[in-house]
Amino acid sequence: MTTSASVPTGSESAIAAGGTVTDRLVEANARYADAFTDPGMDARPVLRVAVVACMDARLDLHAALGLELGDCHTIRNAGGVVTDDVIRSLTISQRKLGTRSVVLIHHTGCGLESLTEDFRNELEAEVGQRPAWAVESFRDVDQDVRQSMQRVRTSPFVPHTDDVRGFVFDVKTGLLREVDPAS
Repeated sequence: MTTSASVPTGSESAIAAGGTVTDRLVEANARYADAFTDPGMDARPVLRVAVVACMDARLDLHAALGLELGDCHTIRNAGGVVTDDVIRSLTISQRKLGTRSVVLIHHTGCGLESLTEDFRNELEAEVGQRPAWAVESFRDVDQDVRQSMQRVRTSPFVPHTDDVRGFVFDVKTGLLREVDPAS
């Protein structure tokens, strides 16, 4: 497996010379744009699927699921949990852009398993304002996947809920394990 951390990019000199990681990304984009050709796609995913997953950097969703550019909508956040904003994105994805299936992917070793809602108290003490959002931490990844599936299935805004499936990605093996929603 290759990761960006193990591949020299030639941009390290920009960072060492006082540049930032963002400078490195902008330089990479310039190289990308030089070879870019418009693929002529529209915003509707070819496979009519939306994937909701954790933002963990170890998850290369396109590679893990055999997806190509244009195949799916990808919605990512800490934990891959179904929040109001995820429901908003799924609603737009289905009602305006034609998706019909929802795949939820959590993973082993998630950082949210070690956080608690006390994190919000710590933030309030540090910055003087309590976050309006919940941490959405969990102890049981399978149960959290079930909760996320239930949130999608019961949302009045998401019309297509007959193909909502949840999985746990094993960060050591790369395999998905399906979570039974009824367990």
